[in-house]
Amino acid sequence: MQWISKGNILIVGLGLMGGSYARALSRLGYHVAAIDTREESIAFALKEGIIMDGDTSVRSHLISEADAVIFGLYPKVLKEWIQEHQEQFRPGTMITDVTGVKSSVVYDVQEILRPDVEFIAAHPMAGREVYGVENSDDRMFHGANFIVTPTEKNTPEAVEWAKDLGRILGFRKISVLSPEEHDEMIAFVSQLTHCIAVTLMTCSDNHHLVDYTGDSFRDLTRIARINDVMWSELFLMNKKPLLDKMDRFLEEFQEFRDMLEAEDKEGMREKMRLSTERRAWFDKK
Repeated sequence: MQWISKGNILIVGLGLMGGSYARALSRLGYHVAAIDTREESIAFALKEGIIMDGDTSVRSHLISEADAVIFGLYPKVLKEWIQEHQEQFRPGTMITDVTGVKSSVVYDVQEILRPDVEFIAAHPMAGREVYGVENSDDRMFHGANFIVTPTEKNTPEAVEWAKDLGRILGFRKISVLSPEEHDEMIAFVSQLTHCIAVTLMTCSDNHHLVDYTGDSFRDLTRIARINDVMWSELFLMNKKPLLDKMDRFLEEFQEFRDMLEAEDKEGMREKMRLSTERRAWFDKK
């Protein structure tokens, strides 16, 4: 299916990300249906015009009529869902996902999937600290990054299809990484940062901090308001890369602490200059 044609899209898992995909694709003229276990999610999405059809049960026609299926499920549930319902996919259906880990998902899905259906994984690098389709907003995709993670089993056409999806959703930068490269990178730029934010918030039980803090602490701990079910699963599924990044961070933090203890002012200033230089890479033009 070419994204220039207005096809039928099925969203499985109508949470924040699935709902935001649905909003964008409906606005662009696609016929979007959804399956979600929460009755309230389906009802809200239908009322708001985010989807045109939907159900809490797996209705055959929702799957068989879809040209493409986008999964907004947790990784383990995603694999179980495909294993159980893949016989209902129409031949030639394109499948993609939004999951935050890839090596432990992509190969398993491609191994169990029918040969006449193709799974091309992707990761939208966008999100908010709230949950559910009620908080969905496709504007968060604008200016964000989108990563496609193909394997040798994917066709060039599928890779281009996934990249085009990122483009029409409004992502600024479309990248292609292997599942392993993705997981190594995500362990640092996403999972480690969430670990730091969580541990900062668990360092102190002083309820009055909110009365004294400035924007720097709020910014640094924004992602500490976290979905414990999802993120604990993601951490465990990417355990080795994340542990490697945590160890590297601890080494760097210990080195900076030692400089402070030794009153090594120049050493600390050098770290700060390097930090400032590297942070400038992220400043959006």
